[in-house]
Amino acid sequence: MASDKSPFRTWNSVDAFEFVDGVRLHAIGGEQVLLCRVVYEPGKKVPLHSHADTEQAMFIVDGEVDMAIDGEWKRLKAGDVVVVNRGLKHELVSEHGVTFMEALSPVPLDHVPDRERDLVLGPDGGVNHVER
Repeated sequence: MASDKSPFRTWNSVDAFEFVDGVRLHAIGGEQVLLCRVVYEPGKKVPLHSHADTEQAMFIVDGEVDMAIDGEWKRLKAGDVVVVNRGLKHELVSEHGVTFMEALSPVPLDHVPDRERDLVLGPDGGVNHVER
């Protein structure tokens, strides 16, 4: 059985966190990176925004999403990957819904549903995590 300090976790039987309306996620993070499974409901639009401190890498698992980074649009489908460097403006639209995995670094704490359950901290204690 895993203890609270164990690096092993599961998303089985854990409800996805509604990050914003129509976007649900599961998360696990350490000192330097956060991994999320993200599901957009059909018709979900995420308006133009940027992450000042956090870089984002995405891997599309299922469905499709139209994504713009600095004004360049691309349709992403299962198997596609993308990197959004920090500070770049981006937006997303998914007509039929999409599921993707994303890695974010440094760890943005607003993406962590339960800091006790979803973070595995080492000796630094998350000192480099960012609030937004």
